[in-house]
Amino acid sequence: MLPVLDLDAPTPLLDAVREPADLRRMRDGDLRRLAHELRRDTIRSVARTGGHLGSSLGVVELTVAIHAVFDTPRDRLIWDVGHQCYPHKILTGRRARMHTIRQEGGLSGFTRRAESGHDPFGAAHSSTAMSAGLGFAVARDLGGDPGEVVCVVGDGAMSAGMAYEAMNNAGALGKRMFVILNDNDMSIAPPVGALSRYLAAVCAAAPARDMRAVLREAAALLPGPLRDGAARARALLKGLAGGRTLFDHLGFTYVGPVDGHDLRQLLPVLRALKAGADGPVLLHALTRKGAGYAPAERAADKYHGVGRFDVVTGEQKKAAAGPPSYTKVFGRALADEAERDRRVVAITAAMPSGTGVDLFARRHPERSFDVGIAEQHAVTFAAGLAAAGMRPFCAIYSTFLQRAYDQVVHDVALQGLPVRFAIDRAGLVGADGPTHAGAFDIGYLANLPGFTVMAASDEAELVHMVATAVAHDAGPIALRYPRGEGVGVALPERGRPLPIGRGRVVREGRTVALLSLGARLGECLKAALELESRGLSTTVADARFAKPFDADLVRQLASQHEVLVTVEEGASGGFGALVLAFLAEHGLLDGRVQVRAMTLPDRFIQQAGPAAMYDEAGLNAPHIVDKVLAALDGAAAAGEAARLVSLR
Repeated sequence: MLPVLDLDAPTPLLDAVREPADLRRMRDGDLRRLAHELRRDTIRSVARTGGHLGSSLGVVELTVAIHAVFDTPRDRLIWDVGHQCYPHKILTGRRARMHTIRQEGGLSGFTRRAESGHDPFGAAHSSTAMSAGLGFAVARDLGGDPGEVVCVVGDGAMSAGMAYEAMNNAGALGKRMFVILNDNDMSIAPPVGALSRYLAAVCAAAPARDMRAVLREAAALLPGPLRDGAARARALLKGLAGGRTLFDHLGFTYVGPVDGHDLRQLLPVLRALKAGADGPVLLHALTRKGAGYAPAERAADKYHGVGRFDVVTGEQKKAAAGPPSYTKVFGRALADEAERDRRVVAITAAMPSGTGVDLFARRHPERSFDVGIAEQHAVTFAAGLAAAGMRPFCAIYSTFLQRAYDQVVHDVALQGLPVRFAIDRAGLVGADGPTHAGAFDIGYLANLPGFTVMAASDEAELVHMVATAVAHDAGPIALRYPRGEGVGVALPERGRPLPIGRGRVVREGRTVALLSLGARLGECLKAALELESRGLSTTVADARFAKPFDADLVRQLASQHEVLVTVEEGASGGFGALVLAFLAEHGLLDGRVQVRAMTLPDRFIQQAGPAAMYDEAGLNAPHIVDKVLAALDGAAAAGEAARLVSLR
């Protein structure tokens, strides 16, 4: 049982820590007190900035134990995902900058190689740690830098196939490495608590002996109830025939379970493993998200991601109510469509609330599927549903859909199956930074034959695009939309299917044409007002579709204006590139119109507020105005050059 926290108490031991080596000079009793101080400091830090609290509180003791036993950074500590690394950052020389975490110019909310030598591998997507760790282990044994390899992997990451691919390879190679399974979701009988204490005692008594032999002897000596508890623990880990766990079959020495919040258990076990292991080892540690902080432990999501909050009450400081988020609009619109069509189903990859599928699930639980952190499976599962006559919506963040691109190509596009992709977090996303930016989906989907790609300019358009996707059985279709609140337009009572490949003109002009795809439409309208004030009559159009785009609209804009600028919240090679290729193919780039494409720049943009990120990207209204004026200057210069040539 963790002690009750006095959040105002001093932190003398933590104040003395400058680097992990300081922990290795502490006695075990001091390390336990340090863990309490670290938990308090983590809570106070996240209260100021918001961030990933629950997962970080769940690994406080694990973090202390690992840094106390292993010689980091010489020994490589690799965190899977990295959102639980806040205590690690505090102990590795970054405590004074924790107030900047996830802020512009500040610390990343994940591990990042450029930030610290204590972050040997960057991560913000799941299930990569063991593959990377094996790479470090093999490099070490081929004459690279010496040192141990420790990977901390959450139980949720074990739903991804990549985790098992890495374990299969690691077991076959037999390389010495340590994987700590941070299990905060298993339900194991109370006798296992005694089992873990017994295991710690055995390991402390025989720190240099062969770990497999120690574990066999420990199991044989256990009293009956503890043997039963061990059997239940292994059964919960998908134990196979012969009493061996899946991890054993993959070539790992399985150790555990141990209480991941009890340093009296963790320290002797880790020391024994370090002294005696001769191959890959998996230590199964039971933890709790939000451990030690009552508001987090009581929360349904264990405070996975929080805004700023009051440290005493845990109450989050909410911004004034505004328009509904795009995510909520999508979830509600899809649930409404499912009322009218029994073939509509929703699929998410471990992000029900992040994608709005939780709203769908409340009304249609039998047609809602959370497949875990398994995007590849999610896409092919959706393909099977579509082939069987259902109308599946695969709701995945843009950045995570990248992980399933082969399935999108091979299992969906190649077969022309009408899978509907709801792509949340399109564009730049703020505090989560470049690892979560939805920069590439326009390019990687619009180049696939038979694909339809839409982008919502506001929340009302999103409702119509959901209806469009439901009605579209001619092949795969995607709708992309940004993170955060909508712009505040009135929502229709019911979505109406849009004509495929047709855009709309929202503002008429004569000199300049701005063709927006997606949520930059508002910035285009602001730019149009500024251009009008400069005497430049401006048309603003909403493309709606990146593929097939409205060829007639593009012809009209190119033929009737001096400047045509496309604007999108995506990387180069997307919508603007398609428009330019079309104009070139049809001989419309003949000098009568200056065409420019505005996209995200060719670099990764670090975390900041969304407006600041788009400012850095050069996609806000002032940048659009500057682009138009530069194009007009170019047109004037070209015209003058042509006049001089004609006079020769």
